[in-house]
Amino acid sequence: MTGTAGLTSAFLGLMMTNPAAGRPNAAAALDLRMEDETGKSKPLVLAPAGSKPSFLAALAAGAEAIYCGLKSFSARMEARNFTLDELRGLVDLAHQKGTRVYVTLNTLLKPDELDAAGRLLDQLGRQVRPDAVIVQDLAMAQLVRQTGFDGQVHWSTLSNVSFAAALRLIQEKLPIDNLVLPRELTVDEIKAAAAACPPGLSLEVFIHGALCYGISGRCYWSSFLGGKSGLRGRCVQPCRRMYTQDRETRRHFSCLDLSLDVLVKVLRGIPQVRTWKIEGRKKGPHYVYYVVTGYRLLRDHGADPQAKKDALHFLSRALGRPGTHYHFLPQRPQNPINADEQTGSGFFVGRIQGGGRQAFFSPRQELLSGDLLRVGYEDAPGHRIERVGRSVPKGGRYSLPAAAGGVPKGTPVFLIDRREKALEDLIRELETELARDATADTSPPSAFKALLPRPAQTALKTVELKVYRQPPRPPLPQPVGLWLSPETMAAVPARFHRSIWWWLPPALFPDDEATVRELVRSARGHGGRSFVLNDPWQVALFAPDPTEVTLWAGPFCNLANPLALETAAGLGFSGAIVSAELAAADFLNLPGRSPLPLGVVVSGNWPLCVARVISADLQLQSPLRSPKGEEAWAVRHGSLYWVFPNWELDLREQTEMLRRAGYRLFVHLVEPVPPAVKRKERPGLWNWEGELR
Repeated sequence: MTGTAGLTSAFLGLMMTNPAAGRPNAAAALDLRMEDETGKSKPLVLAPAGSKPSFLAALAAGAEAIYCGLKSFSARMEARNFTLDELRGLVDLAHQKGTRVYVTLNTLLKPDELDAAGRLLDQLGRQVRPDAVIVQDLAMAQLVRQTGFDGQVHWSTLSNVSFAAALRLIQEKLPIDNLVLPRELTVDEIKAAAAACPPGLSLEVFIHGALCYGISGRCYWSSFLGGKSGLRGRCVQPCRRMYTQDRETRRHFSCLDLSLDVLVKVLRGIPQVRTWKIEGRKKGPHYVYYVVTGYRLLRDHGADPQAKKDALHFLSRALGRPGTHYHFLPQRPQNPINADEQTGSGFFVGRIQGGGRQAFFSPRQELLSGDLLRVGYEDAPGHRIERVGRSVPKGGRYSLPAAAGGVPKGTPVFLIDRREKALEDLIRELETELARDATADTSPPSAFKALLPRPAQTALKTVELKVYRQPPRPPLPQPVGLWLSPETMAAVPARFHRSIWWWLPPALFPDDEATVRELVRSARGHGGRSFVLNDPWQVALFAPDPTEVTLWAGPFCNLANPLALETAAGLGFSGAIVSAELAAADFLNLPGRSPLPLGVVVSGNWPLCVARVISADLQLQSPLRSPKGEEAWAVRHGSLYWVFPNWELDLREQTEMLRRAGYRLFVHLVEPVPPAVKRKERPGLWNWEGELR
């Protein structure tokens, strides 16, 4: 960043003193409807904060809202996060500055976690009083009501509300004030959601930050390979690894960062989109300050050429990956996977020269004392984190300590955090205010205990259900499951529809909504009565007349506790196939407390993830191999791309134990395996013998 230190200091001062660039007054910021100088509504800029310095950097940058997590039940558990005591003071300070604070309680909840989650929500509401909680598990609908939490309820992008008809359903059935839309949507799809948005519901759109390859809430990769679930905030990002296909090794699933930059002006014309969200709760204060500053400039002064130039400069220096607009412009979509780009976290600053004990590099920009570097990728030899001890000019020489031996020549180096003096001064000033206003909380701990639903008394007989992509050869088994598609509908005579369990896809985007709705209508018209829905909001496809059908929540609904099942029953489900991620104790404890009859997936190819995009360099239905020897393949079904491991989930030996626990529906997923893929014989127990973390 040649000359950047001076520019940064000057601009930091401008943002703190210029009324046109500074933060709004408290009354305006605490109202979700902000107005510009012409009286038109303008969106909040929502900043991430995974640590106290990042939280204070967001305040210094004038963010109108900040979201952060606690030490538990947060979908970014690798961030530092906050205790209730830490957060209470920060929320008080934010409110004094006119900034809203949202707290994430957005993880999948296991059966034995409801009391703890409820106590945390209770204490949060009484002691911290944030403006909103961000949630994904259906159980949170019940816990919000039972604890009497009086802040707003925002449903996370992990809840995957991805098509227009779902918006009215979720508002009618659940406590909701704000909905975070999936990152995969185009601007036209966002506009369609806005047009369907009922009064009283606002929308939130991601504008910047890391992209996951898998659809939000539909990635099981980290959990399947090691028990660390993305739905519980512990993803180890196996999609970022190198994979080999046909002797070519590349990062076939590692995405660039989302960066809408100047395109955010399009969102200004959608009044229902009241929040612009920045991803990055694992990022440092430099990133938070720069990105918030950039987007506030684009929002408030985007018509000014100099302000636009300054904004783009700040975004380009925020220490993120290279940016992509992704699907935002449907006429010019950008594939977020580009194997020719560096997709390591941070700003690429050079490559190691020399190697071994003489490793050094010449930075492509000035390095400042205190900068934090990441050398290499986490899955590559020589990976390390390095703190810069002295400033190094652009093109100078930075030598790694001799103890850092083993770093190969050519290893990329990334700048991942920076602490400019001007920003540090602003943070220290805010810390002084925070310390001055700190008060101890003397309220008693929460004694909340969740009120659980009455367990179901079911006479349902045990059912073995094989689910196929294409109908098996006649005669059809009775019953049989089929994934709903134009091909399966055309291949099955109408007289068989009544005996089929029709399975809907695990994600439904607007382009497919009309098609799937027509398929449902046709199946019902031919006597189809049993449907398995793989996101809860697909109930909307059966409105206004859901009678004479039996709706089961499928395994991709990620239901894992009694209160989530109670909410599912309220949506109209007659039964539920529970989350396949659970460990043995969770599986076995759930039926005795469930208000619905339960099913379980006991065998078949379970996907590592489901996505809306595929790398242009990747061959479908051809084997891939990870550095650890794990094999997988990708295939397209409808508009979605599925990535499967070459070994099956297999709990068949546990079937009798599950039956005695109370399960009645046992599902076998039959996935066609490409001829080039060799099945691997290995235990397919997933988390059965371990723990879902």
